[in-house]
Amino acid sequence: METNTWIYILVMAAVTYGIRALPLTLIRKEIKNTAIRSFLYYVPYVTLAVMTFPAILTATQSVLSGTLGLAAAVVLAYLRRSLFQVACGACAVVFLCELILIR
Repeated sequence: METNTWIYILVMAAVTYGIRALPLTLIRKEIKNTAIRSFLYYVPYVTLAVMTFPAILTATQSVLSGTLGLAAAVVLAYLRRSLFQVACGACAVVFLCELILIR
């Protein structure tokens, strides 16, 4: 069983290294295609959103309170509030929703 673990780690390391090293070695010129540049520009934001969205909904005791907190955060962000105000507003909505749902 111990050797399987080391094989798994080595395969994961090789795949991770390959994913990072291949673009550096294969693409040497500046990317001029606007579609590809736009795609590569938004990849970090999309990755962050995909990783955090499920956690937002499941971090509370109910999915409803997580959804309401997310909706409050979206509305406050749309109204151009600061990050602190958005976070506090979403937390307040989740807190109040949890208080109501627990009773």
